[in-house]
Amino acid sequence: CLLASPGFSATPEPQSDQAKQIKTLVDKAAALIESKGKCAFPELRKKDSEWYKGDTYVFVDDMNGTVLLLPTEPELEGKNLTDMKDATGKLWMRAFIETAKTKGSGWVDYMWPKPGKDKPSKKISYIKKAKMPDGKMVFVGAGMYLE
Repeated sequence: CLLASPGFSATPEPQSDQAKQIKTLVDKAAALIESKGKCAFPELRKKDSEWYKGDTYVFVDDMNGTVLLLPTEPELEGKNLTDMKDATGKLWMRAFIETAKTKGSGWVDYMWPKPGKDKPSKKISYIKKAKMPDGKMVFVGAGMYLE
């Protein structure tokens, strides 16, 4: 059993227009995943589409912490990142899973490099649980960089 630790405190919901757009994007992507499953992945990978524009992109992970879709770093797909820490030592994947499992959706802040960069930047992502047509539970997310 995974107990909620102080490290997994909920991030307050940002009120910016960009945050609202990201939430809408994730809700839409989650609905697409629920209806099409992995068949939606090629669409979600397309650069300069509604799903992947500039620094904003949709990602999909399973409830065990395995990356299913990461358009900016496809080399991480199929890898389990449960124990990966960000620059501050935060176990961000565990925070994603905890948020999806306990609340169904929510915001998580962590450090992650912007597409094409090596240095991590402060990022906040909206995570939403979804059920694929084959019954597999996953979560869909997208985020915005705060710096």
